[in-house]
Amino acid sequence: MEKIRRNERMSAMMKILADSPNRIFTLSYFCDLFGAAKSTMSEDIDILRDVVRQFNLGELETVTGAAGGVRYRCSVSQPDALRFIQALCGELSGTSRVLPGRFLYYSDILSNPKMVQGMGAILATAFADQAPDFVLTMETKGIPVAMSTATALGVPLIIARHASKVYEGPAVNINYVSGSGRIETMSLTRRAVQEGQRALIVDDFLRAGGTAKGMADLMHEFGATVVGMAFVMATREPEKKRVTGEKSLMILSISGDDEETATVTPAPWLLERQP
Repeated sequence: MEKIRRNERMSAMMKILADSPNRIFTLSYFCDLFGAAKSTMSEDIDILRDVVRQFNLGELETVTGAAGGVRYRCSVSQPDALRFIQALCGELSGTSRVLPGRFLYYSDILSNPKMVQGMGAILATAFADQAPDFVLTMETKGIPVAMSTATALGVPLIIARHASKVYEGPAVNINYVSGSGRIETMSLTRRAVQEGQRALIVDDFLRAGGTAKGMADLMHEFGATVVGMAFVMATREPEKKRVTGEKSLMILSISGDDEETATVTPAPWLLERQP
């Protein structure tokens, strides 16, 4: 095998680690892949760890023990997260995006890969310590951000539907009260969730919290624990939601009668300085 230079080895290693967040790679794996000694690979990892930290590219963690190794964790610093969301708020605020019924058009944001990846990385950073086993969302607009969050966490995405599908087998169905006050149905295949797993709920929009509560109730039916709820945007009113402990990236308020104006601001938790 042709000798691999350090810069080539480290570039390939960083690509492998970043493509599989939270997956533990043993030193033996990299030793066999690159034909290098463990001491050499340890030095490479130490260098990569410093580079990743210096440029705020995430975190490289060394895991000790028999099944130990190294893993990459997505991590966005508080200043970087705030700058990203502030720029997004500036783009969404104003009169041009307000729709009849005091809704806000931002489907173009939810279909922009760069925007969605950025939001997913911020949410993954906020809930990484909760160690979710999967991300749960409701079809359909929340899917892009939920998928990005799941990718950054290195866990599967599970999608609840309004009706069960024949090709998904037996399903659990519940009724819930939507934000508009209507009784609607939520369905999830029985094979999707195992009892005792930990769920992170991610969706695009939170108004009263009816759909979010429905997803939490659905997880209760499966015997799963909801470790967090995250949303791209929440309305300022009503102030009291049907769920508690949620985190949104942005807060929306719409004012005015003749010309309605949207004011979008970063959520308060993003404004808090980290210790």
